[in-house]
Amino acid sequence: MSLLDIRDVTVTYGDVHALRGAHLTVDAGSVCGLVGMNGSGKSTLFKAIMGVAPASGSVMIEGMTPNAARKAGVVSYVPQREEIDFSFPVSVRDVVAQGRYGRLGFARRLRAEDHAAVDEALERVELTDLAHRQIGNLSGGQRKRAFVARGLAQGAKLLLLDEPFAGVDKRSETMLVTLLRELRDAGAGILISTHDLANLADLADTAVLLRNQVLMAGDPATVLAPDNLVRAFGMNPLTPTQEGNRA
Repeated sequence: MSLLDIRDVTVTYGDVHALRGAHLTVDAGSVCGLVGMNGSGKSTLFKAIMGVAPASGSVMIEGMTPNAARKAGVVSYVPQREEIDFSFPVSVRDVVAQGRYGRLGFARRLRAEDHAAVDEALERVELTDLAHRQIGNLSGGQRKRAFVARGLAQGAKLLLLDEPFAGVDKRSETMLVTLLRELRDAGAGILISTHDLANLADLADTAVLLRNQVLMAGDPATVLAPDNLVRAFGMNPLTPTQEGNRA
């Protein structure tokens, strides 16, 4: 059984079909790269997986519904930057500790093992020295690492990452790629959307082209072939535009 199994998922906002009849599977111990232009439904798909979009069809996470999987701590979601209020007065450690809340009682009082899990997650993303800094005072790359650390502290089996490499420094990108590979090798399933097509083939085990519906899924080298990218983007995004050539 796949860790994530999506069947015929459709999301409609009024008269707009943000996603139509999507089918997708992600196995444990694998990275699946989600590729599509802005507005193609990538973020909508993530929200459907999390059970927070008005979706029809079936989404099962380790045999559970999205709501049940969230409550069980099986799935962790790292959204795009604009969906997070970085002015909120919480520290980096507070953000990472949120990954433990599903394991706590009503008082949400961290136990020794919870503190240890938070410490380990902070260390893995090299944010120990910044643990008490307000989350909004981090760089873009450091913020991404903090929210990945939240998923690490949670111990999630399925990680959803929406454009984790957007606006990050090279050090953070390299660290995140290494960490995602380690998590995959440890048995986690990872679904990641990215515009970094040049490096996707090295990271992902499978790739999916999305244009408000799944156009193609399979081996990254095949899916990301130029003719297929034209179907998804209307042009080959790896080829510079004429405007770019003149700049």
